[in-house]
Amino acid sequence: MATIYAAYYAIAVVGNDRGEGDLWWGRVVSVSMAIVAVTAPFLGGLADRAGLRRPLFIGFTLLSVAATALMASVGPGMIVWGFVLGVLGNVGFEGALIYYNAWLPELAPPGKQGRLSGWGFAVGYAGSIVALAVAFPLVRADAYGATFSSAAVLFGIFALPSFFLLPAPPRGTVTVGRALREAGSEVLTGARIVLAHRDLRRFIGAYFVYEDGVNTLVVISAIFAAQTLGFSMEQLVVLYLVVQVSALVGALLWSWPIDRLGPKRVVTITLVQWTIIVIAAYGVRTQAQFYVVAIVAGSGLGAVQAASRTLLSTLIPRGKEAQMFGFYALCGKSAAIMGPIVFGGISHAAGGNQRLGILAIGVFFVVGLALLSRLRGGGPTHLPAPAEVA
Repeated sequence: MATIYAAYYAIAVVGNDRGEGDLWWGRVVSVSMAIVAVTAPFLGGLADRAGLRRPLFIGFTLLSVAATALMASVGPGMIVWGFVLGVLGNVGFEGALIYYNAWLPELAPPGKQGRLSGWGFAVGYAGSIVALAVAFPLVRADAYGATFSSAAVLFGIFALPSFFLLPAPPRGTVTVGRALREAGSEVLTGARIVLAHRDLRRFIGAYFVYEDGVNTLVVISAIFAAQTLGFSMEQLVVLYLVVQVSALVGALLWSWPIDRLGPKRVVTITLVQWTIIVIAAYGVRTQAQFYVVAIVAGSGLGAVQAASRTLLSTLIPRGKEAQMFGFYALCGKSAAIMGPIVFGGISHAAGGNQRLGILAIGVFFVVGLALLSRLRGGGPTHLPAPAEVA
């Protein structure tokens, strides 16, 4: 989504001379995030009450795998079909993450959740490196169908351990039918839980804004590199291989400070970093300069995601993990509705000037920082042992 398909759809399928591809790609991302946002709290509550976390997790993952495989059938001019598959693939992936994230509090005690979250993102970036390495010779041969097929196969194979080896989630307390009937009230209950807890409410508000900026830069960066800076598709693959390495290293290096310094402080540091990145991206003129910006951005990507996930896990009332991570997805993904629209709309209105679109995304980080500063919680999760205190 962030690398090959984004650039392929915007430039090769739609055409992007005057920002039309930016506009359509913004729609792909915004529509898919809107679907996840609307359904996330409903599905999160359903998973908690009916005990359906694992089957829903598997179902959404397989939807994304199937859509990725079908991207092999998308050719130039197939705008609507490419749009549909992009939406379905992203809905499946983001929907599965709701349930995947909900396992975090069950896999590690509070003092180690930051490290586990960071390691999880690091392993994910390692998987991206493998996928891009496999894709590189296929892209060089202009075999885009085989590129998307290989991604689907890798995704399906490496998802299997999570299907079968993650521990059994809490059993449901009601039938599926009753859970469906009560889903609406569960969403309202979840909203009341968020509103009743000051720090949870403040975090969700800040996350709603700054995650929009993060998600938007991820999904439009490849198009910016290709259209504005002239990266070929082969060069894009190499660029994002390097970025994935920096993201992996960043996730590992920040995994320990998340627990020791506290997730709030780590999120704050990375948001300052992302604000500087946006300003730098606006001014880059060469591919070498963009390499530097992209590497720095990658190093903070895993950190802000891992720290945010850990921060939320410290604020969730016991037994409401899937429901609250559903709201986490609601905020993160509904926020991501606006960013791609802002970027695509400004780029298209300015006749394809992507620099102005990139600069506008910086507002999300500045506002997110201001809102996050009001959060009182989010301190260190690692409690020193008596020997350490002594």
